Amino acid sequence: MSKNRFDYTKYKPFQPIGLKNRRWPDQVITEAPTWCSVDLRDGNQALIEPMTVTQKKKMFELLVEVGFKEIEVGFPSASQPDFDFVRSLIEEDKVPEDVTIQALTQARPELIQRTFESLKGARKAILHLYNSTSIVQREKVFKTDKAGIIEIAVAGAKEVKRCAESQPETEWVFQYSPESFTGTEVDFAVEVCDSVNEVWQPTPDKPSIINLPSTVEMATPNIYADQIELFCRSIKNRDSVIISLHTHNDRSCAVAAAELAVMAGAQRVEGTLLGNGERTGNMDIVVMAMNLYSQGINPGLELYDMDRIVSTVRECTQIDVHPRQAYSGDLVFTAFSGSHQDAIKKCLDIYEEGSTWEIAYLPIDPRDIGRTYQDVIRVNSQSGKGGVAYVLSNKFGFLLPRWLQIEFSQVVQKVTETTGQEIHPDEIWELFNQHYLDNKKVLSLENFTIEKSEGRETFKAHLDYFGKNLAISGEGDGVLDAFVEALKKAINIDFEIMEYGEHALGQGADAEAVTYIQIRCDGRRYSGVAISKDIIASSLNAFMGAASQLLDEQQAAA
Repeated sequence: MSKNRFDYTKYKPFQPIGLKNRRWPDQVITEAPTWCSVDLRDGNQALIEPMTVTQKKKMFELLVEVGFKEIEVGFPSASQPDFDFVRSLIEEDKVPEDVTIQALTQARPELIQRTFESLKGARKAILHLYNSTSIVQREKVFKTDKAGIIEIAVAGAKEVKRCAESQPETEWVFQYSPESFTGTEVDFAVEVCDSVNEVWQPTPDKPSIINLPSTVEMATPNIYADQIELFCRSIKNRDSVIISLHTHNDRSCAVAAAELAVMAGAQRVEGTLLGNGERTGNMDIVVMAMNLYSQGINPGLELYDMDRIVSTVRECTQIDVHPRQAYSGDLVFTAFSGSHQDAIKKCLDIYEEGSTWEIAYLPIDPRDIGRTYQDVIRVNSQSGKGGVAYVLSNKFGFLLPRWLQIEFSQVVQKVTETTGQEIHPDEIWELFNQHYLDNKKVLSLENFTIEKSEGRETFKAHLDYFGKNLAISGEGDGVLDAFVEALKKAINIDFEIMEYGEHALGQGADAEAVTYIQIRCDGRRYSGVAISKDIIASSLNAFMGAASQLLDEQQAAA
């Protein structure tokens, strides 16, 4: 393979800004920022096939249900479908009173006017103005100097203010973005934003929003946090400004960058559900919100029905969610590794409802977002006894003792190694049933009687022994002990019971009992499992299941 085009020397490292006495590393996020969804604008413009009106309405309804109070609904000056959608939301009164819609526009008079036209009649709206300020945009795209960039921003701010005054029936919030903030000198970004605010004259009671986008993620998250902290320190009238973030995921660090930037002083975060957006995507608000949730912080969003969120977003965007995408993927709570499964099972076995969540390998309780524990452990060739035991316990009620977990997991592993595929719970149950419950038995109970005398038990029974009737009789300290002694005498074989366990399958008087037995003969071990409403019958049948394995093996050897 040719490496001629793979040349790292044509790139230069991003230079840190040299912030002294930075404070953000010592900060801790204690409350959620204000969230603004940009699914219907930034997310939509990144799609191969933009959303239809029906899909947009469905996405908007989902965003409202999830709890977003600020939603960027489009770029109405850029396309007629966006304009029509914004108008439909207003004219059909689809915007709840506690939700503010936001519309984006470039800093050009005719586009600003068109945007205000789309928002006419809205109760409250955020007018989002932007122009590019970065070095590469100034020098290579607009071919203008800093003064020219400031002139564009100020002229746009004046037109926004003029248009808002002509539509006083709407409560207006002004937002400005120095696009490509991360590629802009921080002092120049401050100068541009201060110039815009001089036009808008924000106050603590009526602040402006200054959105500082990582339009292209260019450096590590700590550098973005430095930029945000320096900006917050430097901008005039800080108490009259809401600092907002809009991070992209070019370096796959959008969530980390936003989290550190909130620590650096930002109060508001823009992003999309599940991270859809241009190039590698926008910041995934689900991930950041759930990160806060996992730290005991109210995220301010209702994410308890994750499967419905994923389904709706997929339907509207036509983009699948990776099965390992944090929190929302199908497999994020699924363990195939045997050691992981064993640790999860042990923690879940002792977890008490209402107590602090401390479960190995599970940062949150899957049930909190509508998943179930059945999703947690699945079985393939990498799985061990813990995974198999968990499936049988959680789905079918069988609490396998450790020795049987080890034995049966080997049965399952042979199947998964042969197929090379995951094995589903119903298939595990069928294997268990065939191996222990429905297997061929050369020894079975026909009928029996028990007599008690002076603390001893006399057991008499008729057995089917290789198709022949066999009468047995013996005494012991209990029913099973008496049965074992009787069988040893009748068939002249020496063995001992090594393991025994039993429990109810379900609750109530009609619940069946399950018994697990392991016997040893000549150093080899044999296991039996049986179910019955009668605990004595369950014990005897489990024993005969184990004994049948032993006898069948001896006959084959002979």
